[in-house]
Order: sequence, then C-alpha cells, then structure tokens
Amino acid sequence: MFVYREVAALFRLRPTLRTQLTLLYGGLLAALGGGLLFLLVPLRGTASVQAGPHAAAVAAALNAAIRDKEIIGAIALPVVVLLAVAGGWLIAGRLLRPLRTITATAQDISASNLNRRLSLAGPDEFAELGQTLDDLFGRLEASFDAQRHFVANASHELRTPLTAERALLQVALADPAATAQTLRSACDQVLALGDQQERLIEALLTLATSEGGIEQWEPFDLAAVAWHVVTVRREEAGRRGVDLETSLAAAPTAGDPRLAESLVANLVDNAIRHNSEGGRAEISTASAGGRAALRVRNTGPVIAPERLGRLFQPFGRADGERIRHSGGHGLGLAIVKAIARAHGAILTPRAQPGGGLDVEVTFPGKPASAPAHPPAP
Repeated sequence: MFVYREVAALFRLRPTLRTQLTLLYGGLLAALGGGLLFLLVPLRGTASVQAGPHAAAVAAALNAAIRDKEIIGAIALPVVVLLAVAGGWLIAGRLLRPLRTITATAQDISASNLNRRLSLAGPDEFAELGQTLDDLFGRLEASFDAQRHFVANASHELRTPLTAERALLQVALADPAATAQTLRSACDQVLALGDQQERLIEALLTLATSEGGIEQWEPFDLAAVAWHVVTVRREEAGRRGVDLETSLAAAPTAGDPRLAESLVANLVDNAIRHNSEGGRAEISTASAGGRAALRVRNTGPVIAPERLGRLFQPFGRADGERIRHSGGHGLGLAIVKAIARAHGAILTPRAQPGGGLDVEVTFPGKPASAPAHPPAP
C-alpha cells in the first residue's frame, strides 16, 4: 500500500519547467519527423498512377526507394527523438540555471540578511529579472532599517514619560511631609505627561494609517481644509508672535479629507513652532494644470539643504539629533510625507536662504465640481 501511494503521488506531481521544455523539444521533433514520414506514403501511390504501363519498372524502382526511405526514417526517428530529448534536457538546464540561482538566493534571503544581491550579468530576460529583484531587495532593506529605527525611537519616546510619571509618583508617596497641594501638583504633572503620551500615540496611529494607504477616496477642497486648520491655530500663532498669512484659492482634489487635514495641520504646526518671534507663516492653495497645490512657507532658523531629508524622518530634525521642542512629538513632517505618498502627491521641501522652510504638496486634481471653500480667515 505504501509503494502504491508513493507511485501515485509521483504521477500527480507537476513536472518541472526543465522537464516540460525537454518534452516540448522532443515532442515537437517527433511530430515533425512523423509528419514527414506520413507525407512519403501517398508519394508511392502517386508514382504508380503517373507511371502507366510503359514505365512500370521505373515506378517500381521509385516506390522501392520511397519505401526504403520510410524504413530508414522509421528507424532513425526514435534515435533522433532520444538525442533531441537529451540535448533539450542539457539546453533547458543551461538556460534555466539563472532561474535556479534566483530561487536559491531568494529562499536564503530573510529579514536579517536583506543585503544579499543576485548580481546576474547579461542582456537576457533573467538578468533583467535579477536586477528588478535586486532593486526590490534594496527597497525592502531600506524599509526594514527604517522600521527598526522607528520602533527604537518610538519605544524611547514612550518610555521617557512613563519613567517620569513613576518618578513623580514615587517622590510624592515617599515624602512624609506631603500635603494635598504637593500631591495635587504631582498629579497635575502626571496628567500633563499622560497628555504628551496620548498625543504621541495619536501621531503614531496617524502615521501608521497614512502608510497603510487610502481605502475610500472622497472629493474635497484643499482650500477649505487649510482654512479650517488656520482658523483653529490663529490663537496659538498669536501667543508665539507668529503672523499667519493666507492666500486660499479653490483647489479641488480627492482622497481622504481627514488625512489631508492632518497633513495641513502638521505643516502649519511646524511653521508656527519652528519660527522666530515676530516671524510669519504663509499658507496658500491653488489649482493649476489639473492639480491642487498646497504651499506653507515660514521664517525661522537657517536649514542646510542637505539636511532637509532628515526633517521628514520620524523623531528627527535638521541637525541630526533627536527632536526636542515644546509641544511637538517629532512625527509631524514624517506624517506629512506618509500622507502625501498615500495620495500620490508630490512633496517638495526647500530651505529658504534667509531661514525657515518652504514646503509644497501637489495633489492629483479633480473636476471643478468640488465644493467651494469659505472665505479666508
């Protein structure tokens, strides 16, 4: 019974690509050879009819020659087919060798050794496939490195307020002379740290949501979104001595309005917080060439152009150190980048020569039937 099952399983196995190619080569040659032999059969009868009674000897000789060729062909055909199968097996193995290399290397690659590459040379399709996979492995390696860096930073950022909360509570409880006022003060500080954690977790969720893509696209006006964001933040800008200037023209587009509002809010927050007292932030929207554009420019510290990319990494800033500023969590511009990518938008940051940042986000356009935006605040 065991042998029967093994034999049955063997016949159910799908033949390998090498076997399929070999059978294709052999079968094609056998079909062509058999077809040629089949064509020789009617030639004998034709020769007999056309010869007539006066050339019977010639016809007989012709038929005998054709019959001899049939016999020789019938004997030679199996030999030729066997040689074709053997040659096809060798040729198919040589042609498929790069594919076996690709399979073995891909099976060996894991999250811990994404630095492996195929490095296949040649102008053929396998070399092109190898280069495509090498590019894919490179992107995966960069993505894994970024994720590891992000998780490490997020763990640190979440651990810091927890440690501070524990220390505050331990000091308050260990103080034998603690009063209701000191305990209340400690509780207020713990609540403030809890608010900080809540904002950080909300930012992490927003970042994860935006990186997951957009499930349902809706039409919206980028100008209306920007108007609402600026209205909410005018009071904070006034406290920080930052003048908000707006130029909001209709900019219809489509996507996730909530994520788009988060993008605009993070850009405006960044423009307010990373500014100088008495500085200004300019927020404008426009529609041109069928695309909607948002632009946020602000005064502030001078940023080296080569450090712009660092600004859009989680928990980073332009000087390469960890982010530390009042009211921020170090994820704002990273969220902007993720949301722009999810919408298929083009993100263009520029460092202003006199200091500050100039960020332009160009969204895919939408027909002009989008709702009109309210008047600028």
